[in-house]
Amino acid sequence: MDFTMLISPSAMAHRLRIAQACDRAAAVLAGVMPAGGALALAWRDGRLDDEALGTSPGAGETLRAHAIAGLSRRDTPETSERLHVWRSDDDFAVLALAWDGPGQDAAREQAWLRLAECVVGATLDGALLQAEIEDLEKSKLLQQALYEIADLAGNELDLSQMLQRIHAVVGSLMYAENFYIVEYDAAAASMRFLYFVDQQDGFVADPSRSYRHQDLPNSLTLALLSRGVALSGPSDELSERLNISQDPTRGPESLDWLGVPMLRDGQVAGAIVVQSYDEKIGFSEQDRILLAYVAQHVLTAIDRRQAKVQLERRVEERTRELQHANRELQDEIIERKRAEKLQLALFRISELAGASESLSQYYAEVHDVVGGLLDARNFYIALINENGDGLEFAYSVDEHNGVRPARKFSGGLTEYLIQTRSALLATRADIDAMAAAGKLTNIGAQAHSWLGVPLFIDDEVVGAIVVQSYSPQVSYTPHDQRLLAFVAHNIGNGLARQRNQARLRLAHAELEVRVHERTRELAELNEQLLSQIAERLRAEQRLTHQALHDALTGLPNRAHLLDRLDESIQRAAHGDGEAFAVLFLDLDRFKLVNDSVGHAAGDRMLIEVAQRIVATVRADDVVARLGGDEFAILMRCPEGVEAARELAQRLQGVLGQPMWVAGRELFPSGSMGVALWSHRYRTGEEMLRDADAAMYRAKAQIAERFAVFDEAMREEALRSLDLEADMRRALNNRDFHPFYQPIVRLEDNVVVGHEALLRWEHESRGLLRPNVFIHLGEDSGLIEQVDWQLYEQVIEHLARGGEGYVSVNVSPRHFRSVDFAERLLGLIDAVGADPVRLRLEITEVALLDDAPRTLRILRTLRERGVLIQLDDFGTGYSALSYLHRFPISALKIDQSFVAGLHQGGGQDSLALVRSILALAATLGIETVGEGIETEQQRRTLRELGCHYGQGYLLGKPTPRPEGLAWA
Repeated sequence: MDFTMLISPSAMAHRLRIAQACDRAAAVLAGVMPAGGALALAWRDGRLDDEALGTSPGAGETLRAHAIAGLSRRDTPETSERLHVWRSDDDFAVLALAWDGPGQDAAREQAWLRLAECVVGATLDGALLQAEIEDLEKSKLLQQALYEIADLAGNELDLSQMLQRIHAVVGSLMYAENFYIVEYDAAAASMRFLYFVDQQDGFVADPSRSYRHQDLPNSLTLALLSRGVALSGPSDELSERLNISQDPTRGPESLDWLGVPMLRDGQVAGAIVVQSYDEKIGFSEQDRILLAYVAQHVLTAIDRRQAKVQLERRVEERTRELQHANRELQDEIIERKRAEKLQLALFRISELAGASESLSQYYAEVHDVVGGLLDARNFYIALINENGDGLEFAYSVDEHNGVRPARKFSGGLTEYLIQTRSALLATRADIDAMAAAGKLTNIGAQAHSWLGVPLFIDDEVVGAIVVQSYSPQVSYTPHDQRLLAFVAHNIGNGLARQRNQARLRLAHAELEVRVHERTRELAELNEQLLSQIAERLRAEQRLTHQALHDALTGLPNRAHLLDRLDESIQRAAHGDGEAFAVLFLDLDRFKLVNDSVGHAAGDRMLIEVAQRIVATVRADDVVARLGGDEFAILMRCPEGVEAARELAQRLQGVLGQPMWVAGRELFPSGSMGVALWSHRYRTGEEMLRDADAAMYRAKAQIAERFAVFDEAMREEALRSLDLEADMRRALNNRDFHPFYQPIVRLEDNVVVGHEALLRWEHESRGLLRPNVFIHLGEDSGLIEQVDWQLYEQVIEHLARGGEGYVSVNVSPRHFRSVDFAERLLGLIDAVGADPVRLRLEITEVALLDDAPRTLRILRTLRERGVLIQLDDFGTGYSALSYLHRFPISALKIDQSFVAGLHQGGGQDSLALVRSILALAATLGIETVGEGIETEQQRRTLRELGCHYGQGYLLGKPTPRPEGLAWA
């Protein structure tokens, strides 16, 4: 029998079920005992810390005690004790059966014990299953209730309806006839009754009203909210326990009161309360746990509902705002378009004032501008005559009045406008009413709509500008009035220019006064500037310090070090100083730190290294950071180079100590070069340069990472300088020339092309091969100029005719220039050469540096017929992806592989060459074997399937090969 199943999630229900099961099992077993027998069945579970006892009729206290004592037995009872004990496998559950009565034989007694074991096991298992079924039913109800609460938050219900539904859900789980929900504002220490239902309390909840402690000083609910823990029990007992006075205004006292807080992020946000006025109905601990669990889901539902309502309200408000803004924007757009149109018209009128040849032309063009703004088919400009007693019509266009003669003031609309000094917009009815009132006299054709604006000069009315309509389809508006007023203003400005000249002279006089006042103000400002200059001097001193020190480490920078070096050199040159040296230190593999753990970690490493260096040198030595991972030390060394060597050794030891950066243990090291002062040094740059050169010599050494600049280094540096100068002169003298080595088809020894090899006709050393100067050219950047000089000569040779192609080598540096392809094709086009006869030889290094840009350049050249050959294939990365991505037409097998075909067995080289040829055959790419010097090499390559060959066996480089035209 498995007693471990006696423990279930609902321990109390299981205990009750087990106790009832023990009684039933005892009754069953008593029925199969001999007459007069009695038994007691005891059960204990250590995990529940509980016991149960079942007895048959007639079982006395002795028998009951015997069974209970058996629960503690660890041994196996004797048969004569009439006691049997079963223990679970985990030793937590124990069952003891004690019996008494007439004796039986041993077989019958063993059979009865087996029967007892089966009956007890079946009965207890059944009780456990029944309890689990009830638990599952309750869990199902709870899960359904939580789902329904979650769904309510998304339904289209108002808050009161949702809370009413939540009340019904809670009522399906427990007794909740008297139920309410409150919301709590901890900051204001107030609460609101969101929902309230009570059978005996007539309180009517107002969700919009907040209650503070002074409003309800004896409220259990506020006490619950302020404490933030559940409260349970009769309301009067709770009040007494919480020192709350009895208050009849808070409603009837409940026989059982249960309230649980609703928590949001650990803070009390509200509470749910149920209460009972029936003494038969109370709330258990399970009810408290259930209500607390449900309360959190209710709070979530309320929050979601309120958030949804608030979101909808904000969306609605924002929509109204956007609609209003859109309307305003549309109005603004329309108004802006009108303003732009008006502005253009006004600009044009201003231009016309100075550009028109005559006033009549000016008025006609103004009429044209006004016609673009409003209906101006009937338009005139009237001006007051010089005597001031009549009108002259300077310009007039009218459908009914072809000519408007000058007239004395006669009480017409124009005179009325001038007299009132204000614009007039009138309909036919308005005009007739004004005439009937005696304000004016109708003159000429009767207009349906009339609009006039006075012309002002210096606030003096000098005339009027008028438009009128004789058709009911055209009526002027206040907007037209504003437009015409703007136009009239600009026309008035044109007429006022003469008067402005006089005002300008007056303005000049006023300007003199203002200049005098301004001079006095500037004197005061000058005093303020002097104080600002003093502050700026202090700021410049701070900036000077920053300019001479490294921002990261705080050490002196390169400029500071060079100043100190120059000072030391000057003192030493005049015999005023002692011997000194410059130690140049470069951290090894520092780029790896930046690339692996980041630049921030690299900066922390540099700071730590700087601190270690400063702590190692003497106080009067100068430690500077030159940039990146480079440091320099200006040190006194009266003992000579040994002092510098001893410092270098100490620095190596200090730097080699581990440091923790970005969670990693690093062991930095450095390479150091030293330049000792001598009379040949004139500037600090020279010493720093030589120390740098010694440092690079130290990096190349395997054992000691320290080197002193000596005469050998100096001579090598001088040779490099001389050679660089020679290269520059050679470029100017065009001393670089191509030598052509033939490329032969191995099948029949026919020359199919040539490779242009670079040669330098040195002025004193004779003909030099590239290995003598190519590295210097790469370092100095001169190799690009050399290459272009070579390309020009090769392309000129191609333009002269001949047969076969010519290939030239292209440095990877060229692919960093965005115009390389255009420049090369420009050379070809300039001399009329055939681009199909030119081929470029590149190495795999060129494909690694900015592959997308290199691909674009190669494709541009390929489109014009220039083919690409991959030189020295097999010595680099030899990635198959290059052959697929880039337009490669031929592979050149490196001469090291060709030379190894018949050396030491040659199996490795043979296998490698065979693989290259197979790959090229698969991709349809030609192959050229380089460095063929023996007939055996040529024969082997041909047998392996190599198409073409190149080498001294097949032809040496020459400046004038056969097959190329030289005329």
